[in-house]
Amino acid sequence: MIYDRADQNPGANFLFVLACLVVVVHGLRFAAPILLPSALALFLTVLSLPVMLWLRERRVPAWLAVALTVLVNMAAVAILALVVSQSISELQPQLPRYLTGIQQLQESWLVAVESRTGVVLTQYITMDLIDPAAVIDFARGAVGRVAQFLSMTFIVFLIMAFMLGEAMVFPAKFRHILGGVSQNEDRLNKFVTEIQTYLGIKTIISLATGAILGLWAFFTDLDFPLLLGLLAFVLNYVPTVGSILAAVPALMLSLILVGSVGHAVLVLVGYVTVNTIFGNILEPSLMGRRLGLSTLVVILSLLFWGWAWGPLGALLSVPLTVIVKIWLENTKDLRWVAILIDKAPPADPVDVPPAVETVG
Repeated sequence: MIYDRADQNPGANFLFVLACLVVVVHGLRFAAPILLPSALALFLTVLSLPVMLWLRERRVPAWLAVALTVLVNMAAVAILALVVSQSISELQPQLPRYLTGIQQLQESWLVAVESRTGVVLTQYITMDLIDPAAVIDFARGAVGRVAQFLSMTFIVFLIMAFMLGEAMVFPAKFRHILGGVSQNEDRLNKFVTEIQTYLGIKTIISLATGAILGLWAFFTDLDFPLLLGLLAFVLNYVPTVGSILAAVPALMLSLILVGSVGHAVLVLVGYVTVNTIFGNILEPSLMGRRLGLSTLVVILSLLFWGWAWGPLGALLSVPLTVIVKIWLENTKDLRWVAILIDKAPPADPVDVPPAVETVG
């Protein structure tokens, strides 16, 4: 009876769906202190699951396999934290010099535009457009945010350890619930495999991108090549927008340290070449069309997850959206939503009814 009424009142049904959506969105933002560490732990668990399974295949005890997998992740995060903290500590004394260079560039550009156009821009644009004190305070705040993130890593690794432990017994539980191997179990395995494939390929591509761009920053005599490479690695998880944001600090350092437009163009060419090869050629060929997202969906997901979960949410926005898309693709009645947010329409017709032969 309820379904009949819903079919008779599509407007009321639509409003009910919107109300549920508002509740879910508010819940995501309200529960961010719990959901964000859980999401980070889930991503690390999915990436580390092959390592744990490899250890289990070599008859390593379950508790030791989980402990070793968590220790490997802790070591990787510790190395990244060491690089970031050392680079930031070296960056802080150089900030006044960089800010002075930025202000000089701003002044020289305004003077050049005034000499060519005759318009006195200094009447409309102040020379104090960049406040040095505000930039330094922002840098110190960034250090505080990094420290806050590191303090959250203990909770992330704790949740990750329990997730890895559950990953070894969950398939048996799921199989017992379904009464043996079934289509639902195959769909679950396919869902997990596709998520592992996406996160694995994305991480490898991001590591390669960060390493090459870090070397490029080193060979072009830019300061803090390790920090620039790490920034390129992290921001590569955000397609299109991330590569642009990663190139901005390198271009600013080029203009400040060298002061040559030709050198800045050289740095830009390197960034564009690497991101084009890895982001537009290699990554799509490895992942396939199905794991792509439209540019509009990428921007909207960046805004939504950044609003809901802050900077870390913005960083995880595309992986979270891809996971949702994979889930939609494996749900028959919601597959049309996955097609809408895809990068391109499917090559083959979807759900096209077979032709009916007529008998004359």
